[in-house]
Amino acid sequence: MFTHLHVHTEYSLLDGACRLKEIASAAKRKGFSSLAITDHGVMYGVIDFYRACQKEGIHPVIGCEVYVAPKSRLEKNPYERYFHMVLLCENNKGYENLMKLVSLGFTEGFYNKPRIDDSLLEQYHEGLICLSACLAGEIPQKLLAGDYDGARKKAEYYRDLFGSDNFFIELQDHGIEEQQRILPELARIARDIGVGVVATNDSHYIEKEDAETHGILLCIQTGSTVNDENKMEFQTDEFYLKTEAEMCALFARYPQAIENTQKIADRCQVTFEFGKRKLPRFEVPDNEDHLEYFRRQCYSGLHRRYGEHPDDSLISRLEYEISTVDKMGFVDYYLIVNDFVQYAKSRGIPVGPGRGSGAGSLAAYCIGITDIDPIKYNLLFERFLNPERVSMPDFDIDFCKRRRGEVIDYVVGKYGADHVAQIISFGTMAARGAIRDVGRALGIPYGTVDVIAKLVPFELNITLDKAMQANSKLRAEYDNDPQIRRLIDIAKKLEGMPRHATMHAAGVVITDHNDHA
Repeated sequence: MFTHLHVHTEYSLLDGACRLKEIASAAKRKGFSSLAITDHGVMYGVIDFYRACQKEGIHPVIGCEVYVAPKSRLEKNPYERYFHMVLLCENNKGYENLMKLVSLGFTEGFYNKPRIDDSLLEQYHEGLICLSACLAGEIPQKLLAGDYDGARKKAEYYRDLFGSDNFFIELQDHGIEEQQRILPELARIARDIGVGVVATNDSHYIEKEDAETHGILLCIQTGSTVNDENKMEFQTDEFYLKTEAEMCALFARYPQAIENTQKIADRCQVTFEFGKRKLPRFEVPDNEDHLEYFRRQCYSGLHRRYGEHPDDSLISRLEYEISTVDKMGFVDYYLIVNDFVQYAKSRGIPVGPGRGSGAGSLAAYCIGITDIDPIKYNLLFERFLNPERVSMPDFDIDFCKRRRGEVIDYVVGKYGADHVAQIISFGTMAARGAIRDVGRALGIPYGTVDVIAKLVPFELNITLDKAMQANSKLRAEYDNDPQIRRLIDIAKKLEGMPRHATMHAAGVVITDHNDHA
C-alpha cells in the first residue's frame, strides 16, 4: 500500500491548489486509506483536514513542510537560503512539538519565511518523523553541489537526532533532471547510514490537468503573468495526487520506498478531542466559591437595576439562570467576560449594550455585561443558554475600535502572554476578486477584466455560478468569447480559496494553561 506523505493544500497559500474537502474525497476515490497534510511552514488547515479525512474514512497524517535556516533562525542573512524539511507527527506529543516549532518559526525565525533551525529541532524532535524533503532540502542541495560527504554527514546528524527509525531519505521523481540525477545517491546515503527511504510526490494539486490552475496560482502569488519568461513555475505537470499504481511504477527500483509510506502512515496516530470545553479559570477574590461569588454579583446588580425590593418573578428568573449557568459549566465564562467589560467601562472605553441572544440573559444584565433590560423587551434566556441544546454561549460585545487594543492588553496582562492569543483570519478569493486575480495572471488587458468583474452582482456570498445565472450578459460573454470562458473557468477553480492571512480584528483566545503552547 502507498500513502501520500508530502501534500500541499490550499493553506500553502497561493501555492497549494488542493481544497481540503476535495483532496480527502479524491484520496478515497483513488483507493488510499491514509493521507498527509504538509503545508509550507504553517498548520492552518490541520483541523479541517482531519475532519474532512474522518468524514471520508481516510486516516489523517498530520505534518508540515518546515523551513530550516542554514545556521541560526536568529540570523537574517539575505545571501543564505532556507532549506525544506518534512515533519510528520507520530503521536500527540509530536503534534505539540510541531506546533511549538511552527510557532517559534514565526515569532523568532521569520525572515521571508517562518524558519526554524537545528537547535530548535534538538529541543522539540520527540514524537516526530522526519523526511529529508524535496530538491530544496539540505541533503539534496549538497548532492546537487557534488558534496556527497557533506550530504551524508547531515543525514547522519538527523538520523542520530530523530533516531534511525524516525528519519527517512525522501525520494522524488517528477521527471526533473536534477531529481533523477541524485536519486541513486540519495538511496546510497540511506544504505550507508542505515535508514529507510520513502517515496513522495510533492502534491500541489489533485489531478494532472490542474497543473494550469496551479500555474495561475503561482502567478498570482508572485505578481507575474503566464507570458513572463522568468515567472516562477514548476518544471513539469507531475505534481498531482498520483495513484498507487503510478507511484509503484515510478519507483519500481525502490519498492521499499513505497512500502515505507504505509508503515509511516500507520505509525502516525494523532487524535484530536472535539466537543469538550476547556475554559480558563477566573480567579475570584479571597478564594471565594465561584458560584457564590457569581450569585452575589448577580444579586448586587439585581438591586442596582430593579431597586431594593425586586419582584419575586425577577428573583425566580435570576435563580433559574444562575442554576442553568452553573449546571452547564459557564460560571467562569460569565465572570471572565464581565471582568474585561467592567475594565473597559472603568477606563471610559465605549462598550456596546450587547447584541444577539446574550441580551436575553438577566444575569448578564445584572452583573453588567449587557445594558439591555431583557424583562422590558421580553427577551428569552433560552435563546442564549438552553440545557436541552448544549452549545458554547457567545456574548456579542462591541468595544470602541480605537481603544479595543487596551482591552486586549488588559486580558494579556491578567492571564499572561503565554495564555492569550489573537486569532487568525483569512482573506479569500471572492467572485470578483478571483476574476481580477486570474485576469492579471493571464495577461488579459485590465479594461477587459474590469468589465467582466463588474458584471458579477455586488451581493453577499455571490459565486460565479450564481452570477452567470443572474446576469445574462455575463453568461453571453462566457458563451461567446473563448478568452472570457477560460478566464471564468479558471476563476471558478480558485474561487473561495484563501488568498492571504491576517489577524482577526477582535477575536481572542484565552487558555486555562499553556502545556500545549
